[in-house]
Amino acid sequence: MSRAAEIREALEAMFSVEHIEVIDESEAHRGHAGYQSGGESHFRLRLRAPELSAMSRLQRHRAVHAALGPELIGRIHALALEIDA
Repeated sequence: MSRAAEIREALEAMFSVEHIEVIDESEAHRGHAGYQSGGESHFRLRLRAPELSAMSRLQRHRAVHAALGPELIGRIHALALEIDA
């Protein structure tokens, strides 16, 4: 399973996802730190879930990281979060 699919699956299992986009931006980082041949190192996540609406920005980011877990987070070099409340 791709990392993008793992991200999507983990978030859909944790939250009532209304909208999700997992965008692999790795190719734009070719030659930079953390770039891995074949991609799947740099992601942009666009997410809307009602559970996140009452949280501060920091709490939302922490909730997403907790949902993904340390093992998956450890395999991602960069994760840009765009979370709608």
